[in-house]
Amino acid sequence: MATPPVNQWKTLDKDLKRIGLLEEATIFVSRPLIAPGIGLAFIVLAGIAAALLMGSQPGNIIVIAAAAIGAYMALNIGANDVANNMGPAVGANALTLGGALIIAAVFETAGALVAGGDVVKTVSTGILAPGTVSDSAHFIWAMMSALLAAALWLNLATALGAPVSTTHSIVGGVVGAGIVAAGFGAVNWGALGTIALSWVVSPVLGGVIAAVFLAFIKAKIIYVEDKLGAARRWVPVLIGIMAGAFAAYLAVKGLKKIVDVTLGQAMLLGLAVGFVSWAVSVPLVRRQAEGLENRKKSLKKLFALPLVVSAALLSFAHGANDVANAVGPLAAIVHAVEAGDIGDKVGIPLWVMVVGALGISVGLILFGPKLIRLVGSEITKLNPMRAYCVALSAAITVIVASWLGLPVSSTHIAVGAIFGVGFYREWHAERRARLLGLEKGKPVPPEERSRRLLVRRSHMLTVAAAWVITVPASAGLSALLYVVINGLAG
Repeated sequence: MATPPVNQWKTLDKDLKRIGLLEEATIFVSRPLIAPGIGLAFIVLAGIAAALLMGSQPGNIIVIAAAAIGAYMALNIGANDVANNMGPAVGANALTLGGALIIAAVFETAGALVAGGDVVKTVSTGILAPGTVSDSAHFIWAMMSALLAAALWLNLATALGAPVSTTHSIVGGVVGAGIVAAGFGAVNWGALGTIALSWVVSPVLGGVIAAVFLAFIKAKIIYVEDKLGAARRWVPVLIGIMAGAFAAYLAVKGLKKIVDVTLGQAMLLGLAVGFVSWAVSVPLVRRQAEGLENRKKSLKKLFALPLVVSAALLSFAHGANDVANAVGPLAAIVHAVEAGDIGDKVGIPLWVMVVGALGISVGLILFGPKLIRLVGSEITKLNPMRAYCVALSAAITVIVASWLGLPVSSTHIAVGAIFGVGFYREWHAERRARLLGLEKGKPVPPEERSRRLLVRRSHMLTVAAAWVITVPASAGLSALLYVVINGLAG
């Protein structure tokens, strides 16, 4: 009787299996480190680029450090702030997460490079009174502290899942460093008070406008017998309003580098673009509605493309505006090092703008998905109609606030619009239930009623708390960093 064959490689197989498991474990552990590693590489490259461009000029070490910090700030802007533009479209399933990241990266970069502000006040939107920090060295340490503090705060807020204002972060940083550098008299408290006012104005205005548009869509399109007929009539009108609002929005907020327009001229431009867009979209919507069933699901298809376009336009405008939060202080530092003085206004060099533009896009791709998911689906459930109201509200609110002379935050507007849509849905659902007599009979227990709420209160409290403490937190961190940096430099 033949003996069964013996596996002579048994020990080797066991060792190879162990090595294979070790490789799998290594890949699993290292995966979370890939994004931070790429981000760190971008920061190092920004410093290297600054070193090559500055050469052996005096103060080049300061510019290299500032470029690295500016790149870090840009990464965090992309990780935190861009979610407000793309989150609603992703949450409404009008865009995949990958598609949203690509579109946002392209339009954020284009907005920053094509329409980014070419002039920025070194005192960061007038928060520091001119002349209070007369020494260029202390001014450089103050700007560097403000930039690093704002970036660190944005990084923490992103990790906690809280969308916060990058503008308020950098303003808080300037306030904290300015107080330590030159005392409380250095701060323009009136300007700071108007910024505090925007904490309330931005989300409330955004929420009210979004809720009004959602109420209009429900009354005129969703809850009518001939839904497709109503959509063919009203969707082109809404597209015209969106196009006009974004034309005025971009003219007011994003195209200053190309052409300088007044608010009145921007409104006239918006009316013209809106009328043309309405005329063009009438046959397009009619053709798109052919063959669709007369039900709510069909309406989502008619709003999907306009929603994607609005998200792209929001990203373009955001790149044009908020890139200055990353590169403004950096440009001020570069000017102070090269010129040896503090100018009221400084130009932003092209390489500085490129660092900001690419940093926002890289930060979005590496770290943006977390907040995109939160904004798009975890606060309240969005569909294309609701998300369209959010995007439309963001553009209109900025125009209204500019007309009223009120400072607003795009982050607060977008998140406030999402909450406004959610709270309106809660109110509308309860109202319909009462009208239709659905609550007759056995009363609903309080715990069951809270479970049926359409807005997650926990996210509302987290976001509100983050908004309130953004300026104090970044100010305190900036003050501490200024003391450390000034001590090391001295």
